[in-house]
Amino acid sequence: MPGFFSRTLLAALLPLFAATSGILAASAADDGPQWVHATALTGTPKYGPDVDHFDYVNPDAPKGGRVRLATQGGFDTFNPILPRGNPAPGIGLTMDSLMEPALDELNISAVYELIAEATRHPADDSWVEFRLNPKARWYDGTPITVEDVIWSFNKLVEINPSQSFYYRNVVKAEKVADGVVRFTFDVKNNRELPNIMGQLPVLPKHWWEGTDANGKKRDISKSTLEPPLGSGHYRIKDFEANRWVVYERVKDYWAADLPVRKGTNNFDEIRYDSYRDTTVTLEAFKGDQFDFRQENSAKNWATGYDFPARKEGKVILESFPDKARGVMQAFVMNLRRDKFKDERVREALNYAFDFETANRTTFYGQYKRIDSYFAGTELASSGLSKGKELEILESVRDLVPPEVFTKPYTNPVGGDPQKMRANLRKALSLLKEAGYELKGQQLVNGKMGEPLEIEFMDNNPNSERYVLPFANNLKRIGITLTMRVLDTPQYINRIRSRDFDMTTLAWGESLSPGNEQRDYWGSEAADRNQSRNYAGIKDKGVDALIDKVIFAKTREDLVAATHALDRVLLAHHYVIPQFYLDVDRTARWDRFGHPKNMTGYTTGFPEIWWWDKEKAAKVGDPR
Repeated sequence: MPGFFSRTLLAALLPLFAATSGILAASAADDGPQWVHATALTGTPKYGPDVDHFDYVNPDAPKGGRVRLATQGGFDTFNPILPRGNPAPGIGLTMDSLMEPALDELNISAVYELIAEATRHPADDSWVEFRLNPKARWYDGTPITVEDVIWSFNKLVEINPSQSFYYRNVVKAEKVADGVVRFTFDVKNNRELPNIMGQLPVLPKHWWEGTDANGKKRDISKSTLEPPLGSGHYRIKDFEANRWVVYERVKDYWAADLPVRKGTNNFDEIRYDSYRDTTVTLEAFKGDQFDFRQENSAKNWATGYDFPARKEGKVILESFPDKARGVMQAFVMNLRRDKFKDERVREALNYAFDFETANRTTFYGQYKRIDSYFAGTELASSGLSKGKELEILESVRDLVPPEVFTKPYTNPVGGDPQKMRANLRKALSLLKEAGYELKGQQLVNGKMGEPLEIEFMDNNPNSERYVLPFANNLKRIGITLTMRVLDTPQYINRIRSRDFDMTTLAWGESLSPGNEQRDYWGSEAADRNQSRNYAGIKDKGVDALIDKVIFAKTREDLVAATHALDRVLLAHHYVIPQFYLDVDRTARWDRFGHPKNMTGYTTGFPEIWWWDKEKAAKVGDPR
C-alpha cells in the first residue's frame, strides 16, 4: 500500500460533490464509529494513544548540524503534484499528510495522527473521517482547515492522472462537521482506502490561490520555482535550479512534540546537490562533497572505497537489513510491440541471460536471482500452490495459465559454457515454436521475414556490465540487441511515452500490497502513460487476482492472494527477472549518530539520525 511520495499510487477518482447543511447536521448528531488515534490494515496499531515516542528513535537526540545528500538529474519545479517535470529532491519535507506510518511496522500497515488528530471508519470501510488537530498550522501561522484538505484532494486528482487513478474509488470529499472531513467510497471492504486517505498530502489553498511577490496569481496546475508555503518540519532556505536546494528546520514546527515526530528531523539543514552521473557522484562523495549515500553498485562496494579517508576511519561502510520491501527488478519488454506479444519469445529471452556468470564476474557474488515479483519477502510464491492459495487459483482457473497448478516457476540456470549452450538451444526451440527461424546468422520472423532486433535503453552507462554479455548471448541465436544510453530527462520522457523496446526497471513492493497493484499490472493502467504498468500488461486473470489482494480481509488471506498473483505474473513471462540484495549498503562520513534500536525496515537516514559534534570534530566539519 504505497503512499504519495515514496510509493506507487493507484485508483481513479470520480466527480466530487460539495457538502450540504443537512449532511453537516446528520454527522454531528450521529455518534457513528469510535474515533481512534491510529488505524491498521490488520490487527491493531503497535503504538497506543498515550505513547510519548516511537521505539526506533532517540527522543533526546540533539538538534543541529547539517547533512548533505546527492541526487542525479536536477530539478525544475517546487510544485509537488505535477505529473511532468522534475520536482526538487526533498520537497516532501515541506508538507505534512493527514496521518503518517511508523517505520517499524509491516511497512505502512498502520498510520498515526499528524494533521488529523483522530480518524474513524465503519466496519465495511465505505467511508473514512478525519478530525483535524486544531494546533496544525502553515508556516504563516494560519490554521490548516478542512477546506485545505478538500482542495488538495480535488487538485491532486484533477491535475495528476496517476493520482486520479489511485484515488478512483473516492466519490465524495466533504466537510461533515467543524474540523472534520469525510471521504466516501464507491466500494465496500477495501481495507486500504481509509489508510490511503490518511496519507493524503495537504497543501495551503489560500497560498496557491493567492499572488506572488510580483502580484502574479499562482497556478497549482503549472510548474513553479517559488518556494511554497508548507506545514512540514523543513522549509526551503535557498536553491539554484537544477543544481542544489537547501532546507532549514522549522524551529517552531507545530507537530514537533507529536509521537510520530518526537526524536526525528534533527538536522538544522538538509542540502541536496545534483550530479551528472554515478561516476561523478562517487568521486564527489570521496572528496567530502556530501555525507551519505546508498551504494547500488556491487563493484563500487567491493573496490570503490579504497581511499585514505576510509582507511583512517573517517568514512564508514555499513549494511543495514532491509525487511521492509520486496522487489522485482527486471529487463522489461514493451508488450505493446508486436515482437514481444508471444510468451514463448519472452521466455526464450530469459534463457539467454546468464545471471550466474554475471554475479560471479561482475557483481562479486553479492546478489541473488529474483524469482518473484515480491522477492525477499513472505509474499513470494514458491513450490506448488496449496491451501488458500490453491483455492484462490481454482476460483480463476479459466483465466490463468494451466502450468500454475502443475509447475513452480524457475529461472534458467547458467554459470558455465555447457549450461549456456543447453539454455540457448532451449531458447531457439521456443523461438521456432513462436514462428521464428534462423537464416544464416540472423533470426527472422518466418511469415514477415523481419529480423528480431531489440533496442535496450537506459540512463546508466554502468548497465553495460550485464547488458553486453546478455547481448552477446542473444547474438549467438541470431538476435541483435543494441544498447542506447540517454540522459535522465530524455530517458524519463521515453519511458512515460512508452517509446522503448526494453529497459531495466524495478517495482518496490511493500509488505502490505493492495490498490497500487492495479497501477503496476492492471489492464486499465496499461494505456496510461503515467502508470507504472510499464510493460503494458493486460490480462483478465491478473486483474481478478489483484482484486483478491485488495479485498483480502485477513493477513492470511492477503499472503495467499499475493502468492497467487505472483505465480500468475511469473507464468506469463512478462519480464526477465534480474537480481536483488536484501540489505541496504551505505557509506557515510562519520559525523552522525543513530538510535540503538534501528527498525530493520529502513536505514531511517536522515529522519532519525543526528549530528554528532564529537565525531564531526574528529573527522572535520566541511562547513
